[in-house]
Amino acid sequence: MILSATNAPTVTDSSSTKANASTDPAAAQDRFLKLLVAQLNNQDPMNPLDNAQMTSQIAQINTVTGIQQLNQTMQSMASQFNSLQVMQGTALVGRNVLTEGSSLAVADKTGKGGFELGSAATNVKVEVTTAGGQVVDTIDLGAKAAGRHTFDWDASQYTGSTEGLQFRVTAVNGSTKLDSTALNLAKVTAAGAEDGQLVLSLSNGKTINYSQIKALV
Repeated sequence: MILSATNAPTVTDSSSTKANASTDPAAAQDRFLKLLVAQLNNQDPMNPLDNAQMTSQIAQINTVTGIQQLNQTMQSMASQFNSLQVMQGTALVGRNVLTEGSSLAVADKTGKGGFELGSAATNVKVEVTTAGGQVVDTIDLGAKAAGRHTFDWDASQYTGSTEGLQFRVTAVNGSTKLDSTALNLAKVTAAGAEDGQLVLSLSNGKTINYSQIKALV
């Protein structure tokens, strides 16, 4: 005889209607025990419930209950982890960060940006351009080692709008052109969580994942 809700008498319990057995381990176990007691009370004396079957079913409900409890614990831990991430992210608010991108941040008549070199360069040149690609100034930075660098641009002589200014980096080693990665500089304005990930809002209007930060400056 297999224990199930279909072959056992109906047991009415007000507490079970309030608890969702699919998410509440205690409610699921309580309902199982009530069904078991009801079946034992109403079993056929000539065909009693097999001890092995009863032991197996008890083991199954204990396994299900354990899994439900584990799921609830993991959900609680994930929620706490998200809260902790946001708290840690608030420490970055007001800090400047570098992320991939070629937008030039201009404040107090000074433009700031960065770049990353895969290998040492004998000469690095930064061109400041409008959003349409027109070159408005060129910065010669000379030789640079491999790695991450920042630069400043004096915008005091520039009379156009600084909104939407971009930059591009050209790096060479002798006559060989090198790969480089342009880096935006922006200030973190807010921190939050999205899909379990720490996300940061930047002063340039972008929203990024924490993993996209290349450096704090």
